[in-house]
This record gives sequence, structure tokens and C-alpha cells, in this order.
Amino acid sequence: MSSRVFLLVLTLAAAPLAALAQSAAPAPLPAWEQLTPAQRELLLAPVRERWNDSPPGKRQHMLEHAQRWQAMTPEQRKHARHGMKRWRDMPPERREQARALFEHTRDLPEAERRATIERWKAMTPEQRKAWVEAHPPKDPPQPRVP
Repeated sequence: MSSRVFLLVLTLAAAPLAALAQSAAPAPLPAWEQLTPAQRELLLAPVRERWNDSPPGKRQHMLEHAQRWQAMTPEQRKHARHGMKRWRDMPPERREQARALFEHTRDLPEAERRATIERWKAMTPEQRKAWVEAHPPKDPPQPRVP
């Protein structure tokens, strides 16, 4: 048998195995309680490092964030994850606009906040840019440390 024919036969014979390997779902990972101590340590190490590298004020913020997260219902967590994904996918200019709008409206009475947001929604991109320049966010974004 020529080497080309042999290679063709081998490829055809192996094709179903390759398809099976690609279609097989990965084995489900165990619950936290079933993880080994080494696996738990592997998962917790980045959090420990971030905690140890953070100043006291940031540590307090991290702890409060964890407490709020634990108090959320599954539906609230799903909503929060969706919001985090939207923020992560947002272009920097839109983030700056969102920060400015949030800082400007956060302490307003509910009716005034809603009216300001409705005016914002009616603005053109140029008007929004001018508004942000007139109402810049007080706290510039901090670079995230991975």
C-alpha cells in the first residue's frame, strides 16, 4: 500500500474518534466541598494576593463587596453579572459618560434623577460629550491591577 493511501485510510479511520473527542462535553467539576485542598488553594491564591497587596481602604471595600454579594438572591447576582459584562464591554468614552451621569445624579431626589436621565437619553452624541465636559466625573477611573 502506498504511503498516501495508507495515510488516507488512517485519516478516515481516525475521523470518528476525533469527532467524538471534540463533541464530548468536559466532565462536570465537583462542588467546592469535593475539591482537594490544593485545588482550593489554587482558586483562592489570586484573591489572597490581591487582598495582601491592597491598602486598608481597598480591603474594606473588598470585604463590603463580598458581604453585599453574599446577601444577594440568585436573580440579583445574575442581574449584577449582566451589568458587569455590559460595563466591561463598554467603550472607554461611554464609561466616562456613565461615570459622569452617575456622579451627577446619585444624590438627586428620585424625580429629578429620572428627569435628568430622560434628558440624557434625548441628547445627541455631541450634546452628551459637551455635557460630560461640563460635568466631568470627580474621581477619575483607577487603573485595574490584574
